Amino acid sequence: MFDEVKKSIQWGQETLTLETGKVARQADGSVIATLGETSVMANVTFAKEPKPGQDFFPLTVHYQEKYYAAGKVPGGFFKREARPTEKETLTARLIDRPCRPLFAPGFKNEVLVMCTVLSHDLVNDPDIVAMIAASAALTISGVPFMGPIGAARVGFSNGEYVLNPEVQDMDQLRSNPEQRLDLVVAGTKDAVMMVESEAYELTEEEMLGAVKFGHEAMQPVIDLIIELAEAAAKEPFDFQSPDYSEIYARVKALGETEMRAAYAIRDKSARQDAVAAAKATVKAGLTEEQLADPNLGSALKKLESDILRGDIINGGARIDGRDNKTVRPIVSEVGILPRTHGSALFTRGETQALVVTTLGTGDDEQIIDALHGNFRSNFLLHYNFPPYSVGEVGRVGSPGRREIGHGKLAWRALQAVLPAPTDFPYTIRVVSEITESNGSSSMASVCGGSLSMMDAGVPLKAPVAGVAMGLILEDDGRFAVLTDILGDEDHLGDMDFKVAGTENGITSLQMDIKVQGITPAIMEQALAQAKDGRLHILSEMAKALTEGRREFSAHAPRIETMQIPTDKIREVIGSGGKVIREIVEVSGAKVDINDDGVIKIASANGESIKKAYDMIYSIVAEPEEGKVYTGKVVKLVDFGAFVNFFGKRDGLVHVSQIANRRLTHPNEILKEGQEVKVKLLGFDDRGKVRLGMKMVDQETGEEIVEKKEETAE
Repeated sequence: MFDEVKKSIQWGQETLTLETGKVARQADGSVIATLGETSVMANVTFAKEPKPGQDFFPLTVHYQEKYYAAGKVPGGFFKREARPTEKETLTARLIDRPCRPLFAPGFKNEVLVMCTVLSHDLVNDPDIVAMIAASAALTISGVPFMGPIGAARVGFSNGEYVLNPEVQDMDQLRSNPEQRLDLVVAGTKDAVMMVESEAYELTEEEMLGAVKFGHEAMQPVIDLIIELAEAAAKEPFDFQSPDYSEIYARVKALGETEMRAAYAIRDKSARQDAVAAAKATVKAGLTEEQLADPNLGSALKKLESDILRGDIINGGARIDGRDNKTVRPIVSEVGILPRTHGSALFTRGETQALVVTTLGTGDDEQIIDALHGNFRSNFLLHYNFPPYSVGEVGRVGSPGRREIGHGKLAWRALQAVLPAPTDFPYTIRVVSEITESNGSSSMASVCGGSLSMMDAGVPLKAPVAGVAMGLILEDDGRFAVLTDILGDEDHLGDMDFKVAGTENGITSLQMDIKVQGITPAIMEQALAQAKDGRLHILSEMAKALTEGRREFSAHAPRIETMQIPTDKIREVIGSGGKVIREIVEVSGAKVDINDDGVIKIASANGESIKKAYDMIYSIVAEPEEGKVYTGKVVKLVDFGAFVNFFGKRDGLVHVSQIANRRLTHPNEILKEGQEVKVKLLGFDDRGKVRLGMKMVDQETGEEIVEKKEETAE
């Protein structure tokens, strides 16, 4: 009944298996990839005809993590997987980015790739397995895909590269000083197609070594996919890349002069208007048949691309007049908003980010319900890209894949320099509002985020800056690497290579390639140029701020931490939370306590923090023998007085210890509610507290014996 094909290899410490022919047989391509006990099913379907008038390639990638894969039930009221999580969105982008450039030029049929996590062993991350499964499914589906690609995760621990480190190792990246890298690399047999990384100040040489290590490690995977395809691939879909040389020649004849003049304009808005006018001139000179040509859009884009790329590759200036290594003019400003905890406006050319930092308490931490378990995050970075930033109108809604991806890239770049939670017990939320955009707004978010956090008083280990690199690569092997690319250079170029880091090293790297991969030599030059650009940007940022401010905003909460014994946690919380609620109500401060006995007390009012601290201290601290305390008489009896002297703790002052004379009854000197000074004499055999008054000066609280000794001296 089943025409099943299964192929396996030993890959690193685990067995990698690809199988097809048994499940989802109506899909054009279906592969289940298994690494260890983590399994992902990838299904590919594609339309056999393009939609009329389609002028772009409609590739859609979905990645889904099913909770049953880890033996879990979804949280929430509906108990069902709903909108994609951030991890699912980011993994879908990981799959899309290296695969998209490998489809045949001109292919505009709709393609759907769906990856579903079926089993998760909590050791091997499903994202790498999903990338491999998707590549295999595309390769056997018959779609004009010039793959396959392979993928690998690379760690860097104790000076050595690690292939596919465990999920737990990557979760502890921030707290484990030995593990300094989480890098995902994808590529073909000959070249690297995509890189995504989170790093802890790696040098350019270490980062390049990690990319090479990952590319070499994925070669057996590519061979395995080819072996599977040889046994199970469908007949290739009959598709020939369209020849639009005739329509392009006509477009070039009509519009080259005007288009070249448009690209000589340095201002973005004016240039866009001139480009639109040049296109209108071209269309006005075409026949109705030529206007209906589905390749007209491609011909117009090729004209723009040839003009921009030709000027650069032949040694000319870029659109805005810069050479290949110059960064646009930078203006950095901090403290521009009066009520926020920290703010910065970072402007680089025509790209601008308004970045705001808010400091919160433990209650503000994000609780993440992941497939491999729940965890908390005390650092949040959100990126917003409104239509007005590029002078357009458009729908405004929930964050899209692009906003989530750019925000995560900036998060990765900055989290490497955050202080330890024990040193800075705040939840940090950074929001980047892109107010202008003409290339590399994610890197502007990194620069602005670094300045904004320092303005809020966050003691960063070092400032962080980011820069986007571009590439023009011609068929004859000539190439040009561009520093700080513009939007048009990104759109019409061959690479978007974003590098962020400190003066000491790289904290984040993201690379997307539009051609079929780049060589190590090109990547090495891009990293070297990026370092020069990064150091220049850091020097410009230093004109505004070089380290975290010593004082917080008057509107930011203050947080003090205290450590209590774990066996005292129950006493601080009280039955049903009664005690901790009382502390919050009386003091006016927020109080958060974790399972390790670390208590965070937060308030914008220092007096509130002190009051809460004292209340908690009185519960958990033990009175010290020989120390003098101020207490209140709560009860008088024939043999003495009970005094509340330490929180809710009472002790007995025996009648013989009240005064230096004989008393018939304590009421001769004391009355209930009276404030007195007492010395802790010790504890009796049953643990009862023994207090004394007669040796303490009731006016000053000093021991009388000490005063006599001072007089004698």
